[in-house]
Amino acid sequence: MSSLTGRVAIVTGSAMNIGRATALMLASEGASIMVHAKSNAEGVDETRRLITAAGGNAAGHLADLSTEAGAQGLIDVAVARFGRLDILINNAAIRRNTPITEISYAEWREVLASSLDCAFLATRAAVPHMRQGKWGRIVNLGGISMFIGTAGRAHVSAAKAGMVGMTRALASELGPDGITVNVVAPGIIDTVRGGAAGKRPASSSASNVPVRREGRPEEIAHVITMLCRPDGGYTTGQTIEVNGGSHFI
Repeated sequence: MSSLTGRVAIVTGSAMNIGRATALMLASEGASIMVHAKSNAEGVDETRRLITAAGGNAAGHLADLSTEAGAQGLIDVAVARFGRLDILINNAAIRRNTPITEISYAEWREVLASSLDCAFLATRAAVPHMRQGKWGRIVNLGGISMFIGTAGRAHVSAAKAGMVGMTRALASELGPDGITVNVVAPGIIDTVRGGAAGKRPASSSASNVPVRREGRPEEIAHVITMLCRPDGGYTTGQTIEVNGGSHFI
């Protein structure tokens, strides 16, 4: 038996990139996976197909997690499909690149909602099921911009920094229930970027990374998976940077 056999995981934003890599790796450890995206049905189907082709168990669901109904619905569908919920990976987010004087309040709220609100609502809905099983793993995805700051990303940095505060509070609150809560903060990762994310700034060049390359989604997924294993139970409230040495806390 693999380390996560019998466990059930939801990976939000798992139609591509880090989310897909994480879903595949958790499935390889034996977990059943609920694949999620807001609207990318094709990507969800592909992630699910890759998992099942490798012998894993997966289902897919589309939902807007920035709404209470959407977040609760995702948790309910996962529990109805698999009978329980043990792991929640809060990866869903959008990136925007806009100077501060041009960020509308609507855009500010959109970015915070897509990351911080989604994580809060999904976690709130998931915790009762984890408490029932007296075991749980919650991993929130941060980012290097919350530490070093990136021009044009005041809203993104604020949302990701908020993840750290929420994580520390939840680690204290949920530890007695056998639930760990951590942040994984990727550095410069080789992912497909949406047009609204803008071009990478020169400071984000791989030549500025000590290991002289971009990271791979699988390298982030590896750290997330380590935190989700049974032997990861003494690590909680932490922010773990995976950035090739680009920044040290």
